[in-house]
Formats: sequence, structure tokens, C-alpha cells
Amino acid sequence: MSVITARTLAAAGVTALLAGFAAVGPPAAASTSEARGAASGAVPATAPPMAKAGTAHEKAGGARVRGAGRIDYVYSPDDTIRFSVDAEAAPFTRPLPGVQLPGLPTDARGTVRISHHVPATGRTGWSVADVDCLVTGGATATLTATVRESNVSDPGTRFGVSVQQGRHGQPDRIGFSWGVVNTAADTTDGPKASPVGSCMAPAPFAPVTDGGFTVRHTELPPLPAGSARSAEPLSRHQR
Repeated sequence: MSVITARTLAAAGVTALLAGFAAVGPPAAASTSEARGAASGAVPATAPPMAKAGTAHEKAGGARVRGAGRIDYVYSPDDTIRFSVDAEAAPFTRPLPGVQLPGLPTDARGTVRISHHVPATGRTGWSVADVDCLVTGGATATLTATVRESNVSDPGTRFGVSVQQGRHGQPDRIGFSWGVVNTAADTTDGPKASPVGSCMAPAPFAPVTDGGFTVRHTELPPLPAGSARSAEPLSRHQR
């Protein structure tokens, strides 16, 4: 979605900030997941507390992202948007059908928590998601996670998050795969989101204003012992 489109929608009072993590304007009809939660009592009315990062899945030496903080999102300057990330690499632990390897070198585990409070409406959108992919490069990481529970998004929905640990006095930064990115190439019927692939996330465009994150970089791991060379994941240009 372009900035112009986002501003137009905002002026009309119908924009869904963060692609549904919190809605601006009068409360809309309950989403599918909200309706299911209301019926079962499984979805609380307010966001669950942000867990302290780094409480699980810690493994010395592996790639890792840990931290929690509030971000400054330029199109929602009055809103309170928080991310909590506890993710670590777990290479070759998610087997894929038809692939000889026991998974991918970027397989990962952990938890991402997101909350977005809109003072103008008093509404808070939140999601808790399970990390499935993590890759690092220096002080920057991208990861993806699938929604476990949420009051705004269906379980199983995957999203991407990027994290940059600030250096030399610069702030940490967060990016996310909704809101202003990830528009599908086919816009025949208007803009719509593309499915998010593993470890796909934009550059970290939003500064962290409270809290912080750490990124521990490691190189991609070698193939498991005994793996056939032909089973190695190939880049598109090697095929």
C-alpha cells in the first residue's frame, strides 16, 4: 500500500493499522478469529502481558534475537505498539515433504508477541506467534512466525519481522511485513497482501523508543553429516 493510499484510507476513518492488529474508528464487526474466541472464551479482551524476552529456547553459540520494546511507527504516532521477540536458530528441525534434508538451515523456534493500542478508540489488537525461521547478518536479523492466538488475526497466519540492533549510539529498529509493504504484484482487483515466505521481512524501518533488542549473528550451518550434496538447498541461479 502506498503512503498516499494509506493516508487516504486514514482520512476516511477505515484504515486497518498494522493490517488488522488494531482498527481505527468505531469498532467493526468481529473478525473470524474474534468470533471464534468470543464463542469459546479462549481470546481475552485485552492483550496478554509481554513476556520477558529470552526465557526459552536459549542455546549457546547459535543465532538468536531477544528483546522487547515499543516502536515509533510514523503513521500511528499516538499509538502504543510493542514487540517482544525470543527466537533462536534450530537448523534442520522442520522436515519438508520431498526434501532429503531434515529441514532448512534457517529453521528456528521461539515466540513473538505484538500489541497495538489505539488511544482514539480504546482498542488493543494483539497476537502471539511461533517462530519458524531465523536468519542473521551482522546486527540485523529477519524472522517469520505463525499466529498461535490473536484477537485480530487467524491462527496459522504467517508474518515477518526484522530486527536491527543499534550500534554507535543509533537506536534499535524493527520492520514488519504489513501496513506499508508486501503488496501482491497482481493489483487487478485492488491492493492485497502477498503470502509471507519463510524468513521474509522488510528492512527495519521503525525505531525502537523504549526497550531494546540484541541480535547474535552466526553463519549458516553446514549440512548434516551424511547429507547428499544433491540435497543441498540451491539458489535460483544454481538451478
